[in-house]
Amino acid sequence: MSRHSVDPGAPDAPYLAFWRERHLCTLTTLRPDGSPHVVPVGVTYDPETRLARVITNKSSTKVSHVRAAGEAGARVAVCQVDGRRWATLEGRAFVRTDPARIVDAERRYAERYGRVPSPNPSRVVIEIELERALGRG
Repeated sequence: MSRHSVDPGAPDAPYLAFWRERHLCTLTTLRPDGSPHVVPVGVTYDPETRLARVITNKSSTKVSHVRAAGEAGARVAVCQVDGRRWATLEGRAFVRTDPARIVDAERRYAERYGRVPSPNPSRVVIEIELERALGRG
């Protein structure tokens, strides 16, 4: 069982299994004043590429927070919890508009959440380049 610090590129089986279950997650971004902005999202996690992905609308507040961070990316965290099990992924987020990346993120979302996202011509993907993983799967 995973406890606390986890290698985001090589999680143990229980931690990875937890991220493959259907769970609502939260994404925490920072407002310009440094205060946290926490919203519910669907997240997919790919340890092979050390990426977490969130599909969203390009006009969302979370996207504006990520874009405001500039080229270095925004420091963010995604989290999920189920009873005593919990998992957090931290890293630098970037807004991606490339259609192939969006399609890939939609496919991954459909796999995890069991439904194909509604068509949205304003969709983007927030990709989080993972630096740290914590939790107990």
